[in-house]
Amino acid sequence: MNTKARTVSVVIPTFQEEEYIATTLSRLANTSHLTEIIVVDGGSEDKTVKAARQFTNKVYTLRERGIGKARNYGAKHACGDVLIFLDADVIPPSNFVEKVLETFSDPTVVGATCSTMPKNARLHERVFFHFYNCLNRILASLKPHCRGEFFVARRNEFLKVNGFDESLPCTEDHELTFRLSKRGKFVFIKDLTVYESLRRFRKLGLLTVVGIWLANYISFVIRGKTVSKVWLPIR
Repeated sequence: MNTKARTVSVVIPTFQEEEYIATTLSRLANTSHLTEIIVVDGGSEDKTVKAARQFTNKVYTLRERGIGKARNYGAKHACGDVLIFLDADVIPPSNFVEKVLETFSDPTVVGATCSTMPKNARLHERVFFHFYNCLNRILASLKPHCRGEFFVARRNEFLKVNGFDESLPCTEDHELTFRLSKRGKFVFIKDLTVYESLRRFRKLGLLTVVGIWLANYISFVIRGKTVSKVWLPIR
């Protein structure tokens, strides 16, 4: 694996994440080949910022909320050649940076994602996520799209396309994937899996969440805008 001259920054947007952020950052703090960890908070009133500062000195607070805004702000303050956008409740394996560096050793790769599986999942939830990951793997060679839980981009290409569309309350990850894929390869890292919490699924129900995903995605593809006006945090 050629990791020479490549550095990696992880950018994590947060809002009221004191329940999860310390666990995620403690995993990252012990990860090799990681240049920096950047946390961009959207005005949390709990102990999110205090917890984050125990693991990194790059913790920023924005007055305006918005996941695209937070990710873009973190990217502009990052020094890594490769940017990994990670949600606060997502736990990657210990070798995830090596897997990313191996993928980006191909200079034609501009972006990437991987399998996402739920933590402490029930059978029907595991079945759904296996199906969803298989679908993403198939689409990677046709019309790639990506959830923002684990989104990787080459920094110079990310900045050239002006990052995430801050006007979108959701599907901003899919929209950026479309634009990046016009500039090079957007790939699915087949031998990498990250694990996310099921708080939204448990609160709203699997079918409801999937229905919201589909409605917003289809609306965006057809009309260029989403059905949802805001993306409400589930805490």
